[in-house]
Amino acid sequence: MASKQEIMDQLKKEILSLQLKPGTMISETALSEQFQLSRTPIRDILKQLSLEDYINIYPKKGNVVSFIDLESVEQIIYLRSALEKEIMKGLAGRLPLKGVHELKEILARQEQAIEQEDASEVFLQLDDAFHQTLFRLAGRAFLWELIQQFNVHYVRYRKLHMLKKDKLVEILKEHRQIVDHIVQEQPDRIDELVHHHLRADIDSLYFQEHFAEYIKK
Repeated sequence: MASKQEIMDQLKKEILSLQLKPGTMISETALSEQFQLSRTPIRDILKQLSLEDYINIYPKKGNVVSFIDLESVEQIIYLRSALEKEIMKGLAGRLPLKGVHELKEILARQEQAIEQEDASEVFLQLDDAFHQTLFRLAGRAFLWELIQQFNVHYVRYRKLHMLKKDKLVEILKEHRQIVDHIVQEQPDRIDELVHHHLRADIDSLYFQEHFAEYIKK
């Protein structure tokens, strides 16, 4: 029998991967039967998922996977943009050779991932690995972990954008530019690049035009 934490982790994974799409109803009874667990602990799990914004609980309607909140997405982008500009400029000219190799290895794996059948899922994981590595190399791993606690809307937003192969190619190109600017000690070129890297999608109408049914009204 799965533990409450294991069930919660599985539901989070299914929501973040869009296996459970925004607006999907989640039945207490169905979960109870699926995991062979009484409804009381299932209810506790759903309450915690609601507190973390993975689902919304409506007294008469039931439990619904949360719609993607673009305001929350914009707030995370704003925070990451401010932090990552300073992190990358701080690393410029100070990045150890081991760190350079680590970042370039991730880029090589991203290039390979683009050619895979399920490119977006693997690429998204490597995208996180690239940025997480920058935070860690700058001694800011705690801030990365802090951001992840409020990432439910941003992760799904990014995943939907990464369904386009040309988007993956663009991200990889910008990752390479980021590494080059850091290695070549060009902090003055980082602000504009990071701004575009993180904000280009939220400033476009692509998401609203293609995934309107997933957006919080």
